[in-house]
Amino acid sequence: MPSRKTAVLIAALALSGAAVAQTLTVRHDEGTSQVKADPKRIVVMDEESLGWISALGLSGRIVGLASSYITPADVNGTAIKPAVLRDGFFGRARLNNPAYVGDWQKPSLETIAALKPDLIVRLTWDGNQNYDNLSKIAPVLGYKEGAPGFWQKGVRDLARVFGKQVQAEQVIKNVADTNRANARKLLAAGVFRTYPKVVVVAPFAGGSNWVYTATRLIPDLKALGFKDGYSASKTTLGVGSQISDEALLALDKRTLVVLFPPGGKYNGAEAFLKTPIGQRLAAQSVLYVPENYSAYTGPLVSVRNSNDLTRLILEKVK
Repeated sequence: MPSRKTAVLIAALALSGAAVAQTLTVRHDEGTSQVKADPKRIVVMDEESLGWISALGLSGRIVGLASSYITPADVNGTAIKPAVLRDGFFGRARLNNPAYVGDWQKPSLETIAALKPDLIVRLTWDGNQNYDNLSKIAPVLGYKEGAPGFWQKGVRDLARVFGKQVQAEQVIKNVADTNRANARKLLAAGVFRTYPKVVVVAPFAGGSNWVYTATRLIPDLKALGFKDGYSASKTTLGVGSQISDEALLALDKRTLVVLFPPGGKYNGAEAFLKTPIGQRLAAQSVLYVPENYSAYTGPLVSVRNSNDLTRLILEKVK
């Protein structure tokens, strides 16, 4: 029978091992973070990470939300108005009154610190700021949008942190199954005989037009069976590039043009459609408007993209 001193030592080692087991090492696009398992208080720095957390059924744990869409009219101090939380993508995410922590590029570090989060999740890019400052508040997981399969990695990493691996794989499989089912509908309707190729054009308010070549809708369209209709020599942040009027006019008639304007105040679709180029491309274009406060990517968005785009395209080729 072990002595009292030995028993105490064994108990201490057991507790130490349990503590170690409750901390996970997560390698992400901004570094390596030590995250305690099953965090209870989460701050999401954008709609993308909001979508991942929501897809795992954890949106009730979100205590803080940063956004580029929320305006002063949408909040009272740090309280987001209930009507905003019920609208569009926020409504589908089923948020539970998170505090607004500011613009996703220039958040209020003081507000975030006051929330005492135990995990911060964000979309990131080269040159993004505040990683070090945020890491002083809580562990940060950051993922680059231009990285291949970036949202799937984000979902899987978070699932490991929360013990939701089975659910994560089901979420990812649901997106793939939805795309396969819709691809069969488009093939049966002969869509690819008319439009074998596709390009995603984002008309911004102010007149600039961008084409998404790596992420933001284009992966969903390729999963539906379309081929790339435009190749950019270089991209910004691995996402897309500005496209000239000449390049738009050079698109052949067998390329489907999906107009995918940014949300909120950045939406320039209506103005674009009134331009000579917009009118010239109208016969081969469909307009796909994101829901209010929508993320650009992620499982919730991909399912909506697949179903709604399939419907719009089928209507186009009738």
